[in-house]
Amino acid sequence: MSPPPPPLPRARKRDAQLFDSALCDTELVDVRSQFTQGRWSKARALLVATADDWDRRGHRVVALAETPAATAWSREWLLAEPDSVDAATLLACATVFGALRGKGAPEAAEDACRRAAALLPADPTPWLGLLLLSRAFGSEEEFSRHFDQVRARHREHHHAHHLMVAKLAERAPAAGHDPLHEVYDFAAWAAEESPADSPLAVLPVIAHAERYRVLAATHGHTFESAGQHWSGRRARQVLRSAFDWWLEWEREDHPRNRVDLNFLAHAKLCEGRPAEAAALFHRIGRHATRAPWSYPDLDPHKAFLAARNAALGSA
Repeated sequence: MSPPPPPLPRARKRDAQLFDSALCDTELVDVRSQFTQGRWSKARALLVATADDWDRRGHRVVALAETPAATAWSREWLLAEPDSVDAATLLACATVFGALRGKGAPEAAEDACRRAAALLPADPTPWLGLLLLSRAFGSEEEFSRHFDQVRARHREHHHAHHLMVAKLAERAPAAGHDPLHEVYDFAAWAAEESPADSPLAVLPVIAHAERYRVLAATHGHTFESAGQHWSGRRARQVLRSAFDWWLEWEREDHPRNRVDLNFLAHAKLCEGRPAEAAALFHRIGRHATRAPWSYPDLDPHKAFLAARNAALGSA
C-alpha cells in the first residue's frame, strides 16, 4: 500500500507553499530564499551547475526571475561581474516578469533578452524569456519565431512546448470542427518526434486540457460537452498512452515533472478514473500547480483540494 500523501499547508501561506514554481527542486528553494535577500553567490553556483541541462536551467532561471526583487539583485550581480552570462540571463528574464507585472516596458525586456542571447548563442533560456514576453505582448508571428528559436537549441524544451500548446489552443478551429483542432496535431507531432523517455509524451494531454480551458471559458461553467471532451475516442487514446508512459518512465529526474503529473491527474479525474488519479496525487504530494486546477476560472487551491480528496477517497 502506498503511504499517505503529505498534509496540505493551511491558512495564509497555503498558496505560496502549494503553488511554488520551484516545484520539488529543494536546492532551488534554498538558493531562492538567499537570492531574495540579496545574496546571489549561491544563485551563481546553482546556474553554473545547469550548463547544457536546458530544461533545468530554464526552470531555475524562471523561478528566480519571477521573485519581486529579482531585477534589482540580478542587476547588482551583473555590476559586480559584468562578464557573467548567467547574471545577464537572469536579469533579462527578471525584466520580462517585470514587464508582465506592468512594472517595466516590454521593449526593454526584449532588448535585455536579445543581449543575453548573444552572449551564449546555444542557450534557449533568453529565447524562453522572449517567448513569455510575446505570449503577452507580441503577435502570433513573433511568438512562433521565438518558439522556433527555443526549439532550434533544445528540441524537447518542456516549458516552451507547454506555452505553444496553450497559445495554439486559443485559436478558433477550422470550419468549427474542434476534434480536428490544430493543437492536437501539434501535440501529437511533438510527442512522436521526441525520444521514448521524453516528458513531451504527455503533451497531447496538455493539449486537451488547454482546449478544455478555452471551450469551458467560452461556454461557461455549464459547458455541456465536458464529459465528451474527456471521454471521446481521441481523449481516451491520449490519456491511456500518457498514463502508460508515466508507468514505464515516470521521469522523476525531470525538473518540471510535477507539471505533467498535475495535468495528468486532472485529466484522469475528468475522464472518470479517480483510482488512477490517486496514484498520481501520491506522486504530486505538495507540489500542485495552478494550471490546470484553475481552469476555466476556478480557485485553484479549492479545486486541487477537492480533486485530491475525491481521488484518494476512491482509492
